Amino acid sequence: MSITKMPLFDALTQKMKWHQTRQTLLAENIANADTPDFRGRDLKEFDFATHQSDLKMSTVSTRVTNVNHISVVGQGADGFGARQMNNFEITPEGNGVVLEDEMMKVSTNQMDYQAATAVYKRSLRLIRTALGR
Repeated sequence: MSITKMPLFDALTQKMKWHQTRQTLLAENIANADTPDFRGRDLKEFDFATHQSDLKMSTVSTRVTNVNHISVVGQGADGFGARQMNNFEITPEGNGVVLEDEMMKVSTNQMDYQAATAVYKRSLRLIRTALGR
């Protein structure tokens, strides 16, 4: 098993991918802030507990041809799924994007992404140190 396939690293990887996907949606919202009838989109919150329960546990079984053969079966979690935002402020043109709110979400998203990458890097360093590399 690769170190990066451990459940902790897999969850952190999914969290970083979630932040990347969210950054794309937020950028689209900002780019369309003046587009008539545009409604912003956002992702549902990433939840580590839900991510862990969505993971299919790998099963290990031996093959009949040789007792030393091991087969690992399993897949990662599903995608994130964008959802329409609740737009409480609608401009006369019908646009529901508040630029200040979107900019706050972008900066928060960046800080959360940086925190996840820092935890990922430090965890890798810790494991490498423990392995004597």
